[in-house]
Amino acid sequence: MKKAGIIMIVGSLLLLGLFKFPLWNIMLGAPQYPDPLGMNIHITGIQGVQEFDLQNIDGLNHYIGMKTIPKAEEMWEFSVFPKVILAMSLLGVLIGVLGFVGKVSYKYFLGWFVLMSVLGILGMYDFNNWLIDYGSNLDPNAIIKVTNPDGTPMSYKPPLIGYQKLLNFDVDSWPHIGGYLMFLGMTLTLVAFWLGRKTSLKQ
Repeated sequence: MKKAGIIMIVGSLLLLGLFKFPLWNIMLGAPQYPDPLGMNIHITGIQGVQEFDLQNIDGLNHYIGMKTIPKAEEMWEFSVFPKVILAMSLLGVLIGVLGFVGKVSYKYFLGWFVLMSVLGILGMYDFNNWLIDYGSNLDPNAIIKVTNPDGTPMSYKPPLIGYQKLLNFDVDSWPHIGGYLMFLGMTLTLVAFWLGRKTSLKQ
């Protein structure tokens, strides 16, 4: 269980990378923007990839009636998410240490992974709901109004993940370094569970 405990600790600590690196990235490219506009989504707020990206995105959004990109203090998520990540990282380290000294079963490693997965799914669900509101709840007095072929207002919701064409913009939405570190950390906790189970079965 010692090796499993160490891997559990390392995997849990990788979550702390979210305090340094962005969780997600959304890029918008168009012919009039040779250098794409982008925003990095951190667990503490949204930042532009380049200095004036958020200002330029807000300027474009104004014409089609979209809200301005929220500041950190305008969304409860940016105050709650850091606390959740820190708590899960510390909990994982504690479980790893207790596993290292043989005080808890390897099943706790899996329990941590399941809990983190549930929290991650809830976080993605919340993020997607924000994207829906951001791209669909438009100002009816907007300068530019674009409709679908059936006459309904067009949604400008960016994709949760992947690529999508929105008018003349190519939009890409993918995990960033912090997101990959989190996924790697969670994978390591599964490895810790597997090693712990393997060791337990040999005893």
